[in-house]
Amino acid sequence: MPVKTVKVSIKGRVQGVFYRKWTAENAQELGLKGWVRNRRDGSVEALFSGEPSSVEEMEKRCRRGPPASMVTGLNVSPVDEDPGDGFQLKPTV
Repeated sequence: MPVKTVKVSIKGRVQGVFYRKWTAENAQELGLKGWVRNRRDGSVEALFSGEPSSVEEMEKRCRRGPPASMVTGLNVSPVDEDPGDGFQLKPTV
């Protein structure tokens, strides 16, 4: 089965609005591996790995975000990084 792995950077009002928790719940629902974390610059960064259609659906969901968020930018880059097991909330960097 083909696997797609991407790193996503999300900008806007994405901290203090449960964006990380929402991202983890959605990624788990879609069966994705990876992680999500806040960055000190106010953005959120995530790694998604799994079936290509599920990764693409997660990208679409990230453009909307949870109800209290306001996404103003989303950058997606393919990567070869190991996603690890399951989906994790990582500390801020």
